[in-house]
Amino acid sequence: MRILLVGYGKMGQLVGQLAPGYGCEVAGVVDPQSKAHTAALDDPRWKGNVDVAIDFTMPDAVVSNVATLAAQGINIVLGTTGWGTHEAELQTLAAAAGIGIVAAPNFSTGVVLFDAVLARAAEMFAGQPEFAAYLHESHHSAKKDAPSGTALKLKQTMEAAGYNRPIDVAATRAGYIPGTHTIGFDGPSESITLTHTARDRGGFARGALTAAKWVNGRSGWFSMKDVLGI
Repeated sequence: MRILLVGYGKMGQLVGQLAPGYGCEVAGVVDPQSKAHTAALDDPRWKGNVDVAIDFTMPDAVVSNVATLAAQGINIVLGTTGWGTHEAELQTLAAAAGIGIVAAPNFSTGVVLFDAVLARAAEMFAGQPEFAAYLHESHHSAKKDAPSGTALKLKQTMEAAGYNRPIDVAATRAGYIPGTHTIGFDGPSESITLTHTARDRGGFARGALTAAKWVNGRSGWFSMKDVLGI
């Protein structure tokens, strides 16, 4: 399967390194800031020569990137975060072009399973009014969005599960932290915490490649829960 790497920062480079282990060949790189840059995103060479594009760029580039790839009939794994206000527009683009897109705030398999566990926990704590909830996330200092897309998704999961009391959300940006998300339920005499800690970026890159293989040949708008069958 041939993939196009859109954005060649740390995540894009890691996806490229791991690609052969997933039966994927890197057809090219789109990143004018990188020496690995092959050609522009709208270059005709990509049409018919790329199965799936994996986008790890910037939030303000996502709509344009999706529109350009959709026009070429290329399926997409969308790993960039911070574009949530444009989701309806992107879904419309995907539907009109008949392509498949896997969009997720976090491609880590562990985070997707963590989200499912959290839904059950929030459902149970919703019926215990003496317990208050909080969410704290930490990432490296270069991460732009705060709270993270993953944190916002986890909060939505709690609310959808029936936890309708306030959830205090805090974010830390420092050093080189790959990503840590902690949810706490604090009562008068005890506290319960659930934490997911990423040791490195490998989980995100592997998840993106798993999603790319899964979405190849499909059309529609999907999440990592679809990919993992949750």
